[in-house]
Amino acid sequence: MQLRLARTETGEAEIFRSIQGEGPMAGRPRTFVRLSGCNLHCVWCDTAYTWNWRGTDFAHVRDAADAPHKFDLSEELIRLDIDDVAARVAQLSTEGVVLTGGEPMMQRDALEHLIAALKQAARAPLIEIETNGSIVPGALERAVDLFVVSPKLAHSGNNAAVALNPAVLRTYAGLANAYFKFVARDAADVAQAAALADRFSIAPHRVYIMPEGVTSDALRQRAQFLTQSILDYGFNFTDRLHVHLFGARRGI
Repeated sequence: MQLRLARTETGEAEIFRSIQGEGPMAGRPRTFVRLSGCNLHCVWCDTAYTWNWRGTDFAHVRDAADAPHKFDLSEELIRLDIDDVAARVAQLSTEGVVLTGGEPMMQRDALEHLIAALKQAARAPLIEIETNGSIVPGALERAVDLFVVSPKLAHSGNNAAVALNPAVLRTYAGLANAYFKFVARDAADVAQAAALADRFSIAPHRVYIMPEGVTSDALRQRAQFLTQSILDYGFNFTDRLHVHLFGARRGI
């Protein structure tokens, strides 16, 4: 069985050790495995190389009339055997592994096998999954230590019927090991996140609001406008620490 992974700028599988920059584990060392493919297509996505293929008609903020923000599938995707992925992860000493994307849940069955292989290590790492919350976790409910669920709000440009599936969100809301991270541009986005938290009975301490942006300046400016709304609802704020440290690059 194989996994579809994203590539770094040099063409290697995007498996790397870094500092978690977002959410409840921000600041902690982690090994990341970035999977390729996504069922949603956010207009501001900073990992569009995992889904915005040439020949598709998906929109992106970096599109220009004569130069759409598209990527060559054959150059951006690499397939590796699960044992190969597990071996590469094992070479990077870490207390936790983050399975991210793209959308990891599109490869849910293969991830069950990868997690089983990773858990066989003498010091089994914590397993965390970053997901958009539109695909049910299935058997991964029992295999994953932490879900960071990031439902996509209206400004992402996605069809709400797909991005905000009530049955799926209710499933994640019912998991004690699931936290929710909403990307926000303004106070109205925080209010939409609050409405979803209320609808699905998600306690404020489980909600993180993160400013949208791929530069330090943009993140700081948005954070200033979001802070009061975050405080009003009793949510948590999360920055994008890796962007401040390294910039918006792959493999960091």
